[in-house]
Amino acid sequence: MAETNRVVARFLDGSMVKGTTEDFFPNRPTFHLHVTGEPKAQVVACTKLKAVFFVKDLAGNPRRDEVVDFVGEEVGVHQGRRIVVKFKDGEMIAGHTVGYTSDRTGFFVTPADPESNNIRIYVLKHATQKIAVGEPATAMVRAVRGDAA
Repeated sequence: MAETNRVVARFLDGSMVKGTTEDFFPNRPTFHLHVTGEPKAQVVACTKLKAVFFVKDLAGNPRRDEVVDFVGEEVGVHQGRRIVVKFKDGEMIAGHTVGYTSDRTGFFVTPADPESNNIRIYVLKHATQKIAVGEPATAMVRAVRGDAA
């Protein structure tokens, strides 16, 4: 039996669609998105996507800004390496990844912000401007905050 996930699909053109999916798998070219109130699922092509946000709640909190930082993290709480992703549209996310390699079309990020509505984010590499992993990710966050190195 497939697991139903609440997702927000964000497209390269800036649009987004919210709904549920049961057939999203990394590196597959498409998946089906069931939008609330629509009788038929939409087929979503990953080539048109920026990212797929797996969320706790589809409503979210539009007034809340995501924290792009690693401050306050307890050592050993998160799995994987620190990562910061800057998308071509300027949005940045900070989190952890266990599956990033430069040769894949996409990878998952678990947000560093514990109050995030996002559970995990599948980032499509073609939508990124810069990706920093490990100590360079920490340095990138410091630069954004304006901290001295």
